[in-house]
Amino acid sequence: MLLASPFMIQAQTLPQAKRILIVYFSHSGNTREIAQQIKNATGGDLFEIQPVTPYPEDYDTVVLQAKSEINSGYKPQLKTKVEKIESYDVIFVGSPNWWNTIAPPVATFLSSCDLSGKTIAPFITHEGSRMGRSVSDMKKLCPNSTVFEGLPVRGKSVKSSQEVVVKWLREIGMAPHQVIRQLPE
Repeated sequence: MLLASPFMIQAQTLPQAKRILIVYFSHSGNTREIAQQIKNATGGDLFEIQPVTPYPEDYDTVVLQAKSEINSGYKPQLKTKVEKIESYDVIFVGSPNWWNTIAPPVATFLSSCDLSGKTIAPFITHEGSRMGRSVSDMKKLCPNSTVFEGLPVRGKSVKSSQEVVVKWLREIGMAPHQVIRQLPE
């Protein structure tokens, strides 16, 4: 597909024009930053997973709450849901690594949607623990989906990770839009 304007030509290179959704939960903003980079590269739709009751701002408090929720299997209620999720082919799922797994709101999202037949591409932000068991836990929650090995991004590196994100997108067959800038006539 070729779109033209006086200043830009944009060629979509995604295989078979797959419909892409990028869903994410972000407490500190790191996962949101990676989600935005994926959106910019793929043109996919963006959806932020938000629990009805927000997590506390205080780091120590949220660490204790997350540990308790994960250990008990608690899945918080979410504010909204994705409309017409069945219309998407590829779903990028972003989460911080909390206690070696996905954040509880992400577990709620994955367990509340029928993602059968979808391709799931995880991206995980962390501060040294990489992905832990996040991908294997996503596979358990999405047994009828194809779940790719994910992209781990260290939190302190998110602002400079665009090249890493684009490389990963190419590796998993989700090459980003190619943009060619033209001078106006």
